[in-house]
Formats: sequence, structure tokens, C-alpha cells
Amino acid sequence: MNLLIIEDEPRAARQLENLLNESGLNFNVLEIIDSVEDAVSWFKINKNPDLIFMDIQLADGLSFEIFQHIEIESPIIFTTAFDQYAIQAFKVNSIDYLLKPIQREDLDIALIKFNKTNSYNTIQPAILKQLLDSMQEPQYRSGILVKEGSGFVQIKISEILYAYSENSITFGVTHHKRFIIDETIDQLYSSLNHSQFYKINRGQIVSKSSVEKLNSHFNHRVKLSITNPRDQEFIVSRQKTSDFKQWLNS
Repeated sequence: MNLLIIEDEPRAARQLENLLNESGLNFNVLEIIDSVEDAVSWFKINKNPDLIFMDIQLADGLSFEIFQHIEIESPIIFTTAFDQYAIQAFKVNSIDYLLKPIQREDLDIALIKFNKTNSYNTIQPAILKQLLDSMQEPQYRSGILVKEGSGFVQIKISEILYAYSENSITFGVTHHKRFIIDETIDQLYSSLNHSQFYKINRGQIVSKSSVEKLNSHFNHRVKLSITNPRDQEFIVSRQKTSDFKQWLNS
């Protein structure tokens, strides 16, 4: 059986593999993917696996966003650390799930159900939208505390033009200053309002208000003219170009 694991925590992925080995299942893990972006790219060039284990919260967003870009024709067992209220939504839609930390007996039950049905339930658009709306609501941060001299200052999120990663350090930029953010670029992005900020590639996030112009770039990509660029180049990855234009136009 060919399995695909979509999980952004290496430790959780290893634990799942160990539990699968203990279950006696004859399986082959095709790949372990840790982001929405990489999952979409993978499905575009690979055949659907026999079964998918899919974490809900990935490095760059919720895994439900994958379904907005491609159609998956494989049974899916979701893994999640969300509480029982979120789990009820999956029960209504007849989607299998495992609550983290995954227990061996729960995995066995999910595999038994898979073997009996060997089919998948299509996520209806209305239910998908409801899940995304309810789970992406949280409290978007309004400010970020950054070190300045011997103390700290708060930067308003609304003032941030863009953020980028360089040599494993995350920087934020406003009209007037550049500052270090003590988070990875993915951690920062997960806390922002995605209607106002977009992760254009693996290392850069831009605010909608900072984008001045879109310029054609080679290999069907787009190069952005950004407010206060500070010697940075802003190039939207090819697979995100279409979605980025829609986001900018929304």
C-alpha cells in the first residue's frame, strides 16, 4: 500500500510511521510533505496514493486549503490536535480522524474502517468553506514585540510592508525601519490575516498595501515592485502566480 504523509512536525511523522509498523500494515511511504504549497505541487505531478494521513495545521496554513487547488481521489485520515468541537465537523462529514498524540488503538480502528470501505468522501465546497471560516478565525495578531536597544517596542502589524528570511533570520520592514522577528517566516505567516498578507515564496511575505506593480518575469513568474524594497527582489513562485493575482484583486 502506498501512503502519503502530510505532516509538518518531523517527530509526529516518525511516531506515525512507527505506529504503522507496529500495526503490521504492509506499506510504503511515498513522501512526507510539510506544507500546503508542497502538497499541491506533489499532487500535480504524482498519482493519488492508496491512503493519505493529513495533518490539519501545516507550516504554511490549514491543509483544507489544498482542496481549493486540486481534487484528491484518495481516502484521507486526518490527524489533528484540535479540540472536540472541531472534531464534530469531521464526524458530520464522515471523515476519519486521529486526535494527537495518536494512540495505537485509534490508528487500528481507522485502518479497519479504511479496509472495509476503501473509499473516500468528497469534501463538499460548502462544508469546506465552513471549516475554513471557523478554523481560520482566531485572533489575528495586531502587533509584534521586537527588541530595540536594551528594551522592546511594539510594531503594529498594519505598518508592516513585508517580511523575509535571510540566513535563518526573519526580518520585518515598515516604511521607516527594518527589525528582527524572533520567529520563522512560517510561524509569522500563520499568525497573520491572509486576506492582507501573502507568502509569495518560501522566504517572503508581502502585505497587500505594499504591492505597487506586477512585472512579467522569466519562467512565467511575476516580479513585484514593492514599497521600500531595501535591495530585496520580490518574485512570486510560478505555482502561486495565478492565486496571487486573484488574492491581489480581491
